[in-house]
Amino acid sequence: MRVLFRADAGASIGAGHVMRCLAVAEAVQELGGDGLFAAASLPPALEKRLRAAGMTVHQIDAAIGSAADLAATRAIATEADAGAIVLDGYGFPEGWRAGLAETGLCILAFDDAGTGEPIHAGLIVNAAPDAASLPYRKGNPDARLLLGPAYAPLRREVREAAAAAKPPLEERRGLLVTFGGSDPLGLTAPVIERLAPRLPTGVWLDVAVGGAVRDAATVEAAAGRLKDSVRLHRDTPRMGHLMAHAGLAVSAAGTTTGELAAIGTPAVLVTIADNQLEAARQSEALGWCALVAGQTEGAPERIADVALELWADPARRRTMAGKLAGIVDGQGALRIARALAEAVTMASDCPSPAPGEGGGPREAWEG
Repeated sequence: MRVLFRADAGASIGAGHVMRCLAVAEAVQELGGDGLFAAASLPPALEKRLRAAGMTVHQIDAAIGSAADLAATRAIATEADAGAIVLDGYGFPEGWRAGLAETGLCILAFDDAGTGEPIHAGLIVNAAPDAASLPYRKGNPDARLLLGPAYAPLRREVREAAAAAKPPLEERRGLLVTFGGSDPLGLTAPVIERLAPRLPTGVWLDVAVGGAVRDAATVEAAAGRLKDSVRLHRDTPRMGHLMAHAGLAVSAAGTTTGELAAIGTPAVLVTIADNQLEAARQSEALGWCALVAGQTEGAPERIADVALELWADPARRRTMAGKLAGIVDGQGALRIARALAEAVTMASDCPSPAPGEGGGPREAWEG
């Protein structure tokens, strides 16, 4: 059984769509299946990452969401004998999605908006805390809804880090800084410059830079000037380890949010896109993070100030970490993979299964 993942990444798109698809693809592998990717935009570092994880990668030579893109995606699915397609991205209009559904394959779509518009998928995933209150049934009456933090997809190495023993929060001396796979607002370098010189003695920044970052040279220069207190990690496959050993994280809101929640690391969440704001506010309301709008003037100074204020208050950080217990259990990717297996097993045209968590037979993948 094969699952085709259609997602893109880049400097303006970010890497989150591809990375959460990778989390599900790894879970598909664990259930005995195969994952393959198709992308119209994919930085070389991310393609290398996918191939290292055992994924076949197909490059689509067409504009994202175009008719040519749809034709290529359908052709790849047919050629690969895919039993399901996972779609993740904002660049696919309704007509495109409807055309993909006409393949008759099981379609699973990640969605972060919940507007109630038709998504044309038999399964819909939204891991936001309030996802169950969104009007998905309005335009998708027959879809199976996989909603809430129980369906937050975590990559294998993050799941392993979440399950492993971790140093007590007050003993951790690293402060993690990451603005996603592409850092579209260019926040990494200015935050390093404002935060590193003000760190207490014996504390350092672990700065994780993704493979799609446009100003990587600027970040490297800033880290070089402050090398005594900055450790730079380029496109690291060990984000889970860095999170588990951080006493605090400064992170872009988005895919990383669920990873930090599962590992139990308090955070300063920075919104870098409008569609992140509502989910980030919900996370802040749960009490485990502070929120800073990254798109506002003076954001780097505000980010540094909030991070230093939290670092100086270990008791508050312990309280924040305590709020994370049970929010994300790390099994979301496996739940999604099992739901896919169940849907494909039940029927080739992917009718919506009865409500419930799912977890279909392993035989669906082992054939």
